[in-house]
Amino acid sequence: MFPGLGKGINPRKMASMMKQMGIDINEVENVEEVIIRTPEKDIIFKDAEVSIMDARGMKTYQVVGTPHEVPREVKIPEDDIKLVMEQTKSNEADAKKALVETKGDIAAAIMKLTKT
Repeated sequence: MFPGLGKGINPRKMASMMKQMGIDINEVENVEEVIIRTPEKDIIFKDAEVSIMDARGMKTYQVVGTPHEVPREVKIPEDDIKLVMEQTKSNEADAKKALVETKGDIAAAIMKLTKT
């Protein structure tokens, strides 16, 4: 992308060239933690270094650090648990367990509990 990058280019010259092209890079100070959430997992950076590259109004965030992946826990609403309990005549613990195992799918949880 930048000719000569990595071949001993002067950092001041590089910063000057980027400034001329309308690109600013700033470090985010005192970052404690960065969390990227997906439906299946959280990716957590406790030792993150974050910089923002602003290229004519388009901001790009760069995160550098050691990621730690944590599976996301399915949150089951109380109403769903009650519905499964009513439909299957099961107790709260069994209804909740079935909903967690089926990732909150009420119909699948009911079927799971009625098959046994």
